Amino acid sequence: MDRRKFVKNSSAALCIAPALKWPGIFPKKTTEQKMPDWLVALVKRNDLGVESLLTYQIKNSGSPDLGGVKDGFDILNPHSTAALIQSGAWAVFSPDSKFFRSAGLLADMNLATKYLVKTQHADGTIDLLSTNFHSTPDTGFLVKRLAMAYTLIEKSGTPGTDAILPNLKTFLLHGGEALSKGGIHTPNHRWVVCAALTKLNELWPHKKYTDRISEWLGEHIDIDRDGQFNEKSTFIYSSLTDRLLITIAKGLKKPELLEVVRKNLNMTMYYVHPNGEIVTDASGRQDKAVIGTLENYYYPYRYLALLDRNGEYAAMCDLIEKTAGPKIGGFLDYFLTDPTLWADLPSRSALPIDYVKTFSNSGLVRIRRNNRDCTLIANNPVWFTFMKGEAVLQGMRFATSFFGKGQFQSEKITENGKSWELTQKLEGPYFQPYPKDSIDPDGDWEKMPRANRPQSEIQTLETKISIRETNDGMEVEISTTGTERVPFAVELIFRPGGTLQEAAKIENSKDSWLLKEGNGKYSFKNDTITFGPGVALHKNIALRGSLPAMDAPSVYLTGFTPVKHVIKFS
Repeated sequence: MDRRKFVKNSSAALCIAPALKWPGIFPKKTTEQKMPDWLVALVKRNDLGVESLLTYQIKNSGSPDLGGVKDGFDILNPHSTAALIQSGAWAVFSPDSKFFRSAGLLADMNLATKYLVKTQHADGTIDLLSTNFHSTPDTGFLVKRLAMAYTLIEKSGTPGTDAILPNLKTFLLHGGEALSKGGIHTPNHRWVVCAALTKLNELWPHKKYTDRISEWLGEHIDIDRDGQFNEKSTFIYSSLTDRLLITIAKGLKKPELLEVVRKNLNMTMYYVHPNGEIVTDASGRQDKAVIGTLENYYYPYRYLALLDRNGEYAAMCDLIEKTAGPKIGGFLDYFLTDPTLWADLPSRSALPIDYVKTFSNSGLVRIRRNNRDCTLIANNPVWFTFMKGEAVLQGMRFATSFFGKGQFQSEKITENGKSWELTQKLEGPYFQPYPKDSIDPDGDWEKMPRANRPQSEIQTLETKISIRETNDGMEVEISTTGTERVPFAVELIFRPGGTLQEAAKIENSKDSWLLKEGNGKYSFKNDTITFGPGVALHKNIALRGSLPAMDAPSVYLTGFTPVKHVIKFS
């Protein structure tokens, strides 16, 4: 299981609590002297999460695991335990919480803190039980947010703070020892460590913290000319990096880091689907092609909208509130510890909704026309997506049975006039006898590699896919040259939950369909995508060497090479 799923299951505050009624809690006007209504709603939602987390806590005084909190898999771990401290701090600090200044909740949080101290390794690290052990970066994830919890607890005036704060300080300072010298795995881990050390330095200034921060920052920030970070993780790690860099910039007075954040936020505005989801197709991490909304970007957009008086960023906040409002609650500590974020947003500016934008470093082209959009992707077997409102073509794939290696993907996207081209060239050779003077005396096939054998009867298959805009959508032309009579299958992968018309269900399949002729339709709620014309010259949709079908309704067009077929989407 990846970190995101693990932490999600660990943090019942964010995944178990039912949704509150949301419309209208983001008013145009707020009062800076008290918490605005939208923040109060998040606080009350957090109360449900606190109640849920408490049901997972070990309360048996005779248990060696006293205070620990289990996750959804019944595994005691630092992350779910820290989640109780974190969410509990939000609650005891907030006057509108039912747990405001609750001595009882604070006592349970102290038990959780003692469990963290008890299970923390001698080197100051903790474990991410799904994958990383004695992990400095995972310690950083916890330390950063628990340092914010420390501040909220200290300022809350809750009876019993003199008991929990020394224990929490012990955990944080011990973690600081690991963060001051431990290693990392990924690009964003550097900024996780730096942000955690920044928060520690705010509480207990120390040269070793700032020295280590300077060492990591000396590697420079990994952002490209498109405005994307190295991992291209638009749903998880790009937004995380934005939040971390803001923390470092504020805490160490390094405003130049905010320029990096602005560059990423400006790019992200062109990664938004009409329904408020974010484009994830080019990600290099576990969020690749996942369905994700923009809640993780709310804090960076709000912070810089207010700082810069930026109307586009303010409009992005409105969009996130509308499409992912309740999910913002996972970042409640950012808003509780910085009352400047309670202010009204500046006047809104129009967001980009009519554009063609190429992101060459990411191998991505974005085409949006108000309520519909299209994404082209290089280096990916899914190279085309199409959305019309809530109706979603999640992906388009093309495969042939050419020597078991015919799954199409293109190394690059080339713009040619008013079209974009993706290409692939495959060869299928046969091999002649091995050179006599190099034959292995034992006849060991592995010691006579194909690379050293003469080739003959070399078959070739070149595929070109041309994609063009039309007045009401897109058209995709698939053509091949070379070897003939090679079976092919075009695969149109739609989002589950909609209805298909005009396509015929393939016998003994879960959700696979053939479009034999004419146009098909896929509808979801009030939106419909029309596609076609179809062709079905065979029923083999699981060609040798092709990827398995996705767990989604998929419509196939089939035939044999050479092919020249245009599919229109409108």
